[in-house]
Amino acid sequence: MARELVYTGFMSLDGVVDSPGGKVEGHRSGGWVMETEFVPEAYSLKGEELADTTALLFGRRSYEAFAPFWRESEDHAAYKDLPKYVLSTGLAEDDLLDGWGPTTILRSVEDVAKLKETEGGAIFIHGSAELARNLADADLIDRYNLLVFPVLLGAGKSLFSHSDRDKQQLRLRESASYSNGVNKLVYEVVR
Repeated sequence: MARELVYTGFMSLDGVVDSPGGKVEGHRSGGWVMETEFVPEAYSLKGEELADTTALLFGRRSYEAFAPFWRESEDHAAYKDLPKYVLSTGLAEDDLLDGWGPTTILRSVEDVAKLKETEGGAIFIHGSAELARNLADADLIDRYNLLVFPVLLGAGKSLFSHSDRDKQQLRLRESASYSNGVNKLVYEVVR
């Protein structure tokens, strides 16, 4: 049985996943997650994911953003020893961060497809919008764990491709709405 590939992320109501945590990421409205009233239960999905994650997959830019922070984060200590994979054609072994557990560089979407066929549990993708679009276009994403925020950003990176492709049906697995306007939407890809 193939391993489940799960995209998880924060998204604006108009579909932007760009720079939820801060302006350093490049979007002029960066930090939009932090500008929403904090309601702990709205983030319970993130805690549930910690228990379900058996490996992490990143694109190069997201790896370079997350790795230094998460390596030192107590909230992400459970990720330290998990296998990590980075899909990149240009990243070298010397570019990998020391002290954050095993990390393997994958060079192609086909390498990700082969990874899914190995033994183990769910592989989670955090951030990495371009990676997620490419993997969705290759029909490799199995589930979307989304926290949708009540903000319209107008421009930025989109999780979903705008290319002409076959329709992909999703099945709602779980949903919840919170007092701060955030909505949890967990969709499975129907095959």
